[in-house]
Amino acid sequence: MAVSNNLTALLNFVALMCSIPIISAGIWLASKPDNDCIRWLRWPLVFIGIAFLLVTLTGFVGAYWKKEGLLGVYLVCMFILIVLLLVVLVLAFVVTRPNGAYASPGMGFHEYRLEGFSSWLRDHVTSSDNWGGIRACLADSQTCPKLNQKFISAADFFAAHLSPVQSGCCKPPMICGLQYSSPTTWVGPPNAAVDPDCVIWNNDPSQLCYNCNSCKAGLLGNLRHEWRKVNVVLIVTVVVLIWVYLIACSAYKNAQTEELFRKYKQGWA
Repeated sequence: MAVSNNLTALLNFVALMCSIPIISAGIWLASKPDNDCIRWLRWPLVFIGIAFLLVTLTGFVGAYWKKEGLLGVYLVCMFILIVLLLVVLVLAFVVTRPNGAYASPGMGFHEYRLEGFSSWLRDHVTSSDNWGGIRACLADSQTCPKLNQKFISAADFFAAHLSPVQSGCCKPPMICGLQYSSPTTWVGPPNAAVDPDCVIWNNDPSQLCYNCNSCKAGLLGNLRHEWRKVNVVLIVTVVVLIWVYLIACSAYKNAQTEELFRKYKQGWA
């Protein structure tokens, strides 16, 4: 019984360590400027990581002080959290697989088409119900004004590796044919026939291309890029957690069997 409990305590310590990358990945996502404007996407991963932390602490206490009831609660909660993390992982992988980015000839940055991203992301992030608040948040941020301080010449700007949000929201699509004056000021008659965003573009700092489909696509491009990085961390963490959980279940089962056998030998069963 002591060996099984000690093994379970050790496995709980490993699971406890696994909660750290989950929480760190959630904090990293929440710290991204674009996620300031999508509040419901900011903290779920952090909450899941904290839940893992609390559950593994419960299991550690149960194993160390030989509280079988706590170990049972730990195993049930751990199973639920692993399933929840798998759901988040699969959903993130599926919805971030489509990529709306396309190369702009002669430019160091990509541009983005809204239709190239998953319908789930478009419905839950860039729908008309959500975009008003996101648009106002983006306009209040320093994402676009910073470009005016960073780039002076057109050559520097066109060679820059802009983020998806900067590419989609801070300038008109290059296909519009407007002439560069500054990163957020473009002059000339737009070629409205090639893209509706060409007409929407406005040099007013509070307008720019925040109402453009390219801006919505740029935001989704940012989300995709960030979640694809987080997915790598989650995959490794989930594999370790499943391995730990299976061994913990085996140790718990062996401990129960040993206890039953001990009682039988003493004539209690």
